[in-house]
Amino acid sequence: MKYKSVLGKMVELTSERRKHIISKHPEVKSHIKRISQVLASPNDIRISKIDEKALLFYKYFATIKGGKYINVTVKINQRNFILTAYITDRIRAGEKYESTKET
Repeated sequence: MKYKSVLGKMVELTSERRKHIISKHPEVKSHIKRISQVLASPNDIRISKIDEKALLFYKYFATIKGGKYINVTVKINQRNFILTAYITDRIRAGEKYESTKET
């Protein structure tokens, strides 16, 4: 499945990565359809501290567990694919992504 991101890039969710997300973060299963919203209109985008070619997209949803973020982590390269997704109560530390930066 492919999604358009706010960065104007298409982002792929492979079946292997979908299985990974559901097995490692089962709480995301019922919210998997929201990935498109997270990528299209995130509240914040951070650069991963571990991999500078990975961007962390965050979007807040008041209806998830009393108010939580969904994080979608995307590897930005020739393919632009989702590494993982999870629910969190905060935006992680890391440099704020600015669209003028080349990633």
